[in-house]
Amino acid sequence: MNCLVIGYGSIGQRHTKILKELGCRVAVLSQREIDFSPNYSSLSKALVQEKPAYIVVANETSKHYATLTEIATYDFKGIVLVEKPLFHIPQEIPRNNFQQGYVGYNLRFHPILQKLFKVIKEEAPLYAQIYVGQYLPNWRPKRDYRRSYSAKKNEGGGVLLDLSHELDYLRWFFDDWHSMVAMGGKYSSLQIDSEDLYNLMLVMKRCPIVQVHVNYLDRMHRREMMVITDNYTIKADLVQQTLQINEELIKYNLDRDTTYFMQHKAIISGGSPNLCRFTEGLKVLEMINAAETSAKERKWINK
Repeated sequence: MNCLVIGYGSIGQRHTKILKELGCRVAVLSQREIDFSPNYSSLSKALVQEKPAYIVVANETSKHYATLTEIATYDFKGIVLVEKPLFHIPQEIPRNNFQQGYVGYNLRFHPILQKLFKVIKEEAPLYAQIYVGQYLPNWRPKRDYRRSYSAKKNEGGGVLLDLSHELDYLRWFFDDWHSMVAMGGKYSSLQIDSEDLYNLMLVMKRCPIVQVHVNYLDRMHRREMMVITDNYTIKADLVQQTLQINEELIKYNLDRDTTYFMQHKAIISGGSPNLCRFTEGLKVLEMINAAETSAKERKWINK
């Protein structure tokens, strides 16, 4: 399959590497001088020369909407994957003739979360708790965190957007939400103008009480989920790569690229119910907007 990756930062390089490992021909579109061939600075030229069947949008979040619009303008009829989040603010999806459109919520392909999903779909979840935190200056050690898009609200930064995987897999596990209340904003001494900490409580269709905490501040790096049902207490730890179901502890040994690999493989193979479609990615943005409104107005938000 001929593929085009738009953007060649760390995530664009990862997508490029994995697609090549899957046997694809890969070209890159970048406005910078890069050490990769073939590369282009013009989308129209890349489309004509490469004739891609699959495009990955991996540039800055704030540019996703304009990039997707431009791809649609050229009447592209192949598959498009937009790196998460879909946009930096809720917007209508541009009219297009894409074969399929997906959002890169690759954690849906994490073996631990897939196992957890299989267990709880046969249960009636009573309570769920999610915690994810990582100290922002440690995310990209070779780059000044103050210059990253994460630090800048107008470029799509902010902990809810950056860590929106959790909101996506909440909807995957428990369907849509009915109501929520949130507290959050910029609290730390980090030199950023984006939000660095948020706490949410939600009522969801398949779980009456859900708590979510996300932050840019935790120097221990944690990504955990706990679910309680009548029959099980389940704890998933994606950093330690363990899944505990009551007294049984299951250990995993996964490469950091595993979920990306499985996501691309599913797309190339014709699709999977685990893939996040554009409409679902837009609903994650609507959740974020509701959380920000709740925090600002200090009230519960109902759908």
